[in-house]
Amino acid sequence: MTETPVVASLELGGTKSIASLTQGTRILRQERMATGDRPEAVLAFMIETLQRWMSETPFAAIGVASFGPVGLDTSREDFGYILTTPKPGWSNFNLLRRIRDSFDLPIGFDTDVGGAALAEGLWGASTGCRTHAYLTIGTGVGLGLVVDGKVHHGALHPEAGHVRLRRSPGDTFRGICSFHRDCLEGLISGPALISRAGGPVDQLSARDPIWAHVAHDLAEFLTILLLVTSAERILLGGGVALGRPMLLPTIHAEVAQRLSGYLHKCASADLQKRIRFAGLGANAGPLGGSAVAMQALQSQCTNSTLNV
Repeated sequence: MTETPVVASLELGGTKSIASLTQGTRILRQERMATGDRPEAVLAFMIETLQRWMSETPFAAIGVASFGPVGLDTSREDFGYILTTPKPGWSNFNLLRRIRDSFDLPIGFDTDVGGAALAEGLWGASTGCRTHAYLTIGTGVGLGLVVDGKVHHGALHPEAGHVRLRRSPGDTFRGICSFHRDCLEGLISGPALISRAGGPVDQLSARDPIWAHVAHDLAEFLTILLLVTSAERILLGGGVALGRPMLLPTIHAEVAQRLSGYLHKCASADLQKRIRFAGLGANAGPLGGSAVAMQALQSQCTNSTLNV
C-alpha cells in the first residue's frame, strides 16, 4: 500500500492566513498570522515557515488556496495573481510567483472555497458525490463547485457571493458590499452581520430577527444553486454558518417551499441530507490547500507517465 504523501497547504483567508503540513486529513504542523494589508509580509512568513518545515519533514507538493478573485487561467499573464479585491493592499498582487521561485515542487493554485470544496469531496461530507458545492460564509461569501472531481472555474471562477436576490420582507438593511451594496455578501457576511447588529453577533439570541433574514437570503440563493447546478450536495462552512446550527431547519423548509415539489428529492426531509454543514468543519480551509496540493501532485505524476 502506498503511503499518503505529506504536503504543504497555504490558505489565505479574508481574516487570517494559515500554513499547514498535512498527511491526508492529519494536520502535522500549523502556523497562522493575520492576513492584514501587507501581502509581502504574509508571503515572507509563509515561505520561511515552509522552508523550515521542509528541512525537518520533507513534503511532496504545495497547495495554495486564496481568497479571491484570483487569476486561474494559465494562459493569461495574471495567472497566480489576486485580482481586484476590496481587501486593502492585495489587489493585483502576484501571489504565486514568489512561491514558485522558492520551491522546486508541484504547486497547485485555487480559490480558498474551491480548495475547501475539493477537500470535502476527498475526505469530508461530499465523498461519493460527482457534483457538489461548498458555500462559505465568513469575512466574505464564496462558492466552490466541483464537477467530476475538478473545481469548476470557467472564465474566472464562481463569484456567487455577489449575486443579488429578492430581499427578505421587512429587511431595511442597506448592505455593505463596496461593489454592489446588497448582494449576498453585503447582506450576510460576518462584517455585514456586525454592521446589522451594531456589535458582535455572538451576543445575538437565536431568536433575533436578523437570523430570519439570513435564513431567507440563504434559502433564496440555495434554491437558485440547486436549480442551476443540480448539485448532489451543498455544504455550508465558514464562521458564520458553522456557529449557527439553528439556521438549517429553517433553510430546509424555505428551500422546499420555494421549489414547490419541482425537483426530485427536494422535499424538506430530503434536503436535510442534500444541504448540510461542512464535514471537515473549521479544517475545511487548511485541508483545502492540501487537496489542491494533492491534485497538483497527481497531475505531475500523470504527466510524467504520459511522457515516458
